[in-house]
Amino acid sequence: MIRRLAVLVAVAALAAACGSDADPERSTDATTTTTTTEPPPTTDTVPSPTEPERPPPVVEWSDCGSAECATVEVPLDHDVPDGETISLFVRRLPATGDRIGGLFFNFGGPGAGAADLITQFRIPDAIRERFDIVGMDPRGVGQSTPLACGLDPATLYNADPTIEDETDAAALVAISTRYVNDCEAAKGDLLPHLGTNDVARDMDLLRAGMGDDQLSYVGYSYGTSIGQAYAELFPGRVRAMILDGLVDPEPDGIDTAVQQALGFETALANWADGCASRGTCRFDDPLAAVDRMLALAEDGVESSEGRRPLGPGEAAIALAYPLYNQSLWPSLDTGIADALDGDGAAMVSLADSYTTLADFSIYFAVSCLDSAWPTSTDEFLSRAADAAAVAPRFGEAIVNDYIRCALWPVPPDPVGGVTADGAPPILVVSGTGDPATPYENGVTVADRLTSGVLLTYEGEGHTITFQGSACVDGIAVPYLIDLTVPADDSRC
Repeated sequence: MIRRLAVLVAVAALAAACGSDADPERSTDATTTTTTTEPPPTTDTVPSPTEPERPPPVVEWSDCGSAECATVEVPLDHDVPDGETISLFVRRLPATGDRIGGLFFNFGGPGAGAADLITQFRIPDAIRERFDIVGMDPRGVGQSTPLACGLDPATLYNADPTIEDETDAAALVAISTRYVNDCEAAKGDLLPHLGTNDVARDMDLLRAGMGDDQLSYVGYSYGTSIGQAYAELFPGRVRAMILDGLVDPEPDGIDTAVQQALGFETALANWADGCASRGTCRFDDPLAAVDRMLALAEDGVESSEGRRPLGPGEAAIALAYPLYNQSLWPSLDTGIADALDGDGAAMVSLADSYTTLADFSIYFAVSCLDSAWPTSTDEFLSRAADAAAVAPRFGEAIVNDYIRCALWPVPPDPVGGVTADGAPPILVVSGTGDPATPYENGVTVADRLTSGVLLTYEGEGHTITFQGSACVDGIAVPYLIDLTVPADDSRC
């Protein structure tokens, strides 16, 4: 029941990566924001107070199509810098003009790489002129020593995440145990070294290997976890940082999952409220239609087009996925209507679209390391049932998606609440209608960061920077180039 959609790949970012302009509302500026042109305090010569500079790795670039690529060796265990190494794959688009430095992007995950997406994502020309655009596949992902373990998503999510009886519970625990055992057998030595703190250290080594004293960074969704970890470990090495679609790393894993579920409940209510304005939505009571679809999926809905039947696992994923971006709402309208008419194919297709966005083996490897989780499956099931009381359509499924973490063979290494003392102003962008990383996350993280500056986007969807809002981009571009910091609590 992969209901951790909250931290997974930002669909809005992926839509932009494919060159889509399907969400015209995103080009509308809600408000004008006042900025200050006073630059932040310089940190050009400030060493990190938490981690020392290490000898940079060798980065040898070679042509790869329209970009340059490199494979870089970094320590498997950063506590043993001269020990075993793993490979990181990185791609860059060199600056077209007067270079400031490298600008690292991460578009979400865990389980999605950035190396391929930087060649597709629409980055303003002004940014392309001044920065090398850098995409790194995090360790365990893509072409960076991939993890490759566990079960395929169709098998994993065939189990019912909403528990009606002991049979459902036993089936969910059994499939999760198979998943975890396969990962331990296949990649046991790698599993302790896949967390976000390690990814942040990798990014710092690449920064140094590229010859930059400081790092500029744009992170979306899970990419905000990487950014926060980096700022905590290396505050003096941050030049500029935009965090969009905030993950709050302070709460334990289940509390985070419940907050995510509440975000999806809000987004689903917004989808229902907009039903009358969409020709594809013909439900008299949209939320009642959702409930009927979920009830039918409990017993299975046969699918046309040779697809497997729609079960409760697929239904939960398919319901959440289109809520990432308004451009996908019509597909949810159609999928629910078809399922109510006895054909689950469209909903199964939505579920499959989601599960192919990222690698789920690394997704759980990172998620189980990054937060504290119960070590008892019984406690997990109990807390998932409690979540259903506050988030009836998403709570139980999302929490139970992480039941693998109760079985995970490696103890967690949580990122925790980040203050990043000593970092320059960090721009935190949070959307009021974000389903996956609720708006309140951004408010909380911006307040906790010693130098956090909150920019509120009043609109739907998961992440917005460089995705169609002239107001947001009008703040982000001068911030990255000139270090022009907007007034705190600005709105677009």
